[in-house]
Amino acid sequence: AAVDIQPACLGLYCGRTVLSVNGSVETYGDCGVCPRGQRTDDNKICRECVGSPDRYDWLYLGFMAMLPLVLHWFFIEWYSGKKSSSAVLQHLTALLECSVAAVVTLLVSDPVGSLHIRSCRVKKLSDWYTMLYNPSPDYITTVHCTHEAVYPLYTIVFIYYAFCLVLMMLLRPLLVKKIACGLGRSDRFKSIYAALYFFPILTVLQAVGGGLLYYAFPYIILVLSLVTLAVYMSASEVEFFKDLLVRKKRLVVLFSHWLLHAYGIISISKLDKLEQDLPLLALVPAPALFYLMTAKYTEPSRILSEGGNGH
Repeated sequence: AAVDIQPACLGLYCGRTVLSVNGSVETYGDCGVCPRGQRTDDNKICRECVGSPDRYDWLYLGFMAMLPLVLHWFFIEWYSGKKSSSAVLQHLTALLECSVAAVVTLLVSDPVGSLHIRSCRVKKLSDWYTMLYNPSPDYITTVHCTHEAVYPLYTIVFIYYAFCLVLMMLLRPLLVKKIACGLGRSDRFKSIYAALYFFPILTVLQAVGGGLLYYAFPYIILVLSLVTLAVYMSASEVEFFKDLLVRKKRLVVLFSHWLLHAYGIISISKLDKLEQDLPLLALVPAPALFYLMTAKYTEPSRILSEGGNGH
């Protein structure tokens, strides 16, 4: 059999595209960048991504989808304060915007019209940064082989953020103008202005640190949920269980943090072994319960008074 001898395809992510297939014989092109939706195999041949995201990939996409929603809720609450009763409707509108954006993003992704997406498997951190591995065979000319080796986990986040921004600009101003009567003219749109700042920040964060977030997001969720819960409870002076039961808003915040904490635990364990991983979810309320039981012993005024009495 005749063997087609071709020069070696250098570079970690450079590959040869399949030009034609005649039975079991494939004809390949020159070594270069793989088309969108393909990545190189072990033989440096560009192959189409035919897999589907695994559980960890979906958890990562869920985390990236939650970021704008959590920020929306934070700034709505921050700028509404106690002056307006429209915060609940704005929260629901933000949830609707992000939910619709997520569904539309899945529908326009390949295969179009389906909530399922095809993807390439993430093998290592460098898969997210193929632009850093363009080879220079003669140390003068660079062969550009930058492509989305983690298709579509990198670009689908940008598409989702774009839909979130468009839907927010279409829905939120009309809603705020009608119901935010308790706020001043300059204050009622501040949560929207905040979104116009944090969406570019989230986009840059995904562009630069997408691969790092992919591996670190479970631990980021755990740390942030613990820190923000402690800050909120101390700032709100939550001391006793009855205080939480009387004020429903604080109870909602507590359950929200518990959900985030459970999400982080599930992301770390991946629930590969249910009988071993599910009991870990029992640890979700532990930080809040520990805080509520020990807050009265660490109250600054009490510590100062006891210190004064000791002297």
